[in-house]
Amino acid sequence: MSFRRPSVRAKVVSVVVAVTALGLLGAGLLTHAIQTQRIVDDISEDFDQEYAELRQLADTGVDPATGAEFRGAGRLMSVAMERNVPGTNEAFVSYLDGAYQQSNPPALGGMVAEHPVVREVVAGLTPASDRTFQREIDTEVGRVWFVVVPVTVADRGEVGAYVMAAALDRALAPETDVMRTYTVVCSVALVLLGLFAWFVVSRLLGPLRQLGATAARVTETDLSERAAVATDDDLGDLAGAFNTMLDRLSTAIETQRQFLDDAGHELRTPLTVLRGHLEVLDPDDPADVRETRELLLDETSRMGQIVEELVLLAKSERSDFITPAPVDLGRFTDDVHDKALALGPRRWVVDARADADVVADAHRLTQAALQLADNAVKFTGAEDEVGIGTEVFDGPSGRRARLWVRDTGPGVPPEEADRIFDRFARGSTTGGIPGSGLGLAIVRAIAQGHGGDVTVERADGGGARFVMTWPADGGGPQGPRDTVSEEAG
Repeated sequence: MSFRRPSVRAKVVSVVVAVTALGLLGAGLLTHAIQTQRIVDDISEDFDQEYAELRQLADTGVDPATGAEFRGAGRLMSVAMERNVPGTNEAFVSYLDGAYQQSNPPALGGMVAEHPVVREVVAGLTPASDRTFQREIDTEVGRVWFVVVPVTVADRGEVGAYVMAAALDRALAPETDVMRTYTVVCSVALVLLGLFAWFVVSRLLGPLRQLGATAARVTETDLSERAAVATDDDLGDLAGAFNTMLDRLSTAIETQRQFLDDAGHELRTPLTVLRGHLEVLDPDDPADVRETRELLLDETSRMGQIVEELVLLAKSERSDFITPAPVDLGRFTDDVHDKALALGPRRWVVDARADADVVADAHRLTQAALQLADNAVKFTGAEDEVGIGTEVFDGPSGRRARLWVRDTGPGVPPEEADRIFDRFARGSTTGGIPGSGLGLAIVRAIAQGHGGDVTVERADGGGARFVMTWPADGGGPQGPRDTVSEEAG
């Protein structure tokens, strides 16, 4: 049989109640000890005062009633008892030569006078006894603290015993009642505290329970669940971090799924072509073998290019896809122009050259620029012009950099301006020109990796003008299809 471990809520409430209970217990015990000691000190002070008055009478030796010397110890103790009023829980008892003489008040005093311990102490007194005796006894009214003071009168052979007694349990009864009430009140307070703590902790841990419920609903095929972020404290930060983690997982899985779908879609046709030609290949016909070999090499080359482009698109979702660093945009423009010359015999020109440093990944920018230049070559003739330009301008959100490639070809219909940047999308003006449909998707991924985007517009004099814009001082990557308003320039 397995036992469920206590929940975090139960543990927190238990700790709060336990710590509070220990604090109340410590405070109660300390207060009780202080109050008890105060009561005992008060009784001791009363005994000291009564003893001092008895000693004063004995030292003067004069009976206040007659003005003459005391006739004996009995009369001395009677006068002392008459002059002292015992407290509520106090009593005075006097003995003369071991025999009980009188008490005040009679009830408590008589009880003390008859106690064998008191009689034993009194019986042990002699005329030479000069020190007091303190004892504690158990009686019908509880503990009683008594002090025996030997009393003698000069030139008299009598032995008197003056007993001062205090009922401790009676004196401490009010304090005991207070502690009993304190215990009841603390018990009720702890119960209320536990209920309140349970309620508060339940509210505080509510986001964690929602987080757990959300995590339980998340599956490998459904990552759309998100935890509600209802607070701006640490738990809200935790829920936000959890949602961010789910976003990354969802993006990674979606990228993987898209990669598999794209790979399966694009590689199925060349694989079918390869298999079809291999099945009909006549190995005894050298001409057929040679033609089939050339065709197969061409298809495998196209497959390799598709795989490389798919892998590049998959990498574009990673945080290290872009490695920003300072880039001299003017020198970069010249390098791109020089490299583009090898793409085909066109009238290559530099429209503008920005003389400024920007933050970007020079390798990825070159990749995007040459991809746009290669597209321009595909859709233009030898007499067409292809222009490359860069500039830095001030936009609403700060300095921005712009790179463009324009041509004088057929251009892009306005209704296709957004669609051509999707994966495997081909424009209506391709005219059967070969391509995988991934080039412009790669350009857009590079632009968005820089925190910008890429658009296409009609160039002056006809043709297409592809414009890539990004923050000149660097910026985080933005989501797919986020378009900056000033990018159209």
